[in-house]
Amino acid sequence: MRKVKKSRLAIAVAIVGLALLPSAGGKAQDKSKRETFQATAMGQSTQMGRMFSVNIVIDEYSTADDRQALLDAFSSKGMQGLSNALSKMKSKGRLSITGTLGYDVSYIRSFPTETGRKIRLVTNRAIRFGEAWADTRSMDYSLSAVELDISNEKGKNAGILLPACQFKLDKEKQLEIENYQNPWKLQNIRDR
Repeated sequence: MRKVKKSRLAIAVAIVGLALLPSAGGKAQDKSKRETFQATAMGQSTQMGRMFSVNIVIDEYSTADDRQALLDAFSSKGMQGLSNALSKMKSKGRLSITGTLGYDVSYIRSFPTETGRKIRLVTNRAIRFGEAWADTRSMDYSLSAVELDISNEKGKNAGILLPACQFKLDKEKQLEIENYQNPWKLQNIRDR
């Protein structure tokens, strides 16, 4: 049986978009051209030594209205509401891992930082037939999330991939991410 690992990451709130930085009105963020990022995911802890390639294609960024829809859904129905709201959103891009066709990404935001910018993605993860048929515990972890730290300095990009996670509120009403597996460290991130 896999042990669930809880992470109270400072990025947790920002990843899900539930307490994101405010943006103007319902307009999508600037950046009208398609962006493509390639990275190498490196395993940590129990996945140590495993690696695979990750491709992220961003067609457009999510709006403040998208953010509000996710906030409302999570506030009223928790994870199930958040998952349902994500599934109803128009695709903003695509996430693919070596050996897979990949899947659509429903929510993507970009934020300026002192050293560059952060890009955060959240989407429903692909559930395999065997997993759904067996109705395993992993079914509770229906989201995937990615955070990319894109630096203005060459070679300083970093990121994290959470392949199976869920979002919860703790006793202090702070958002936390509960991972089904260890996060994957993203390295060698290139903007194509």
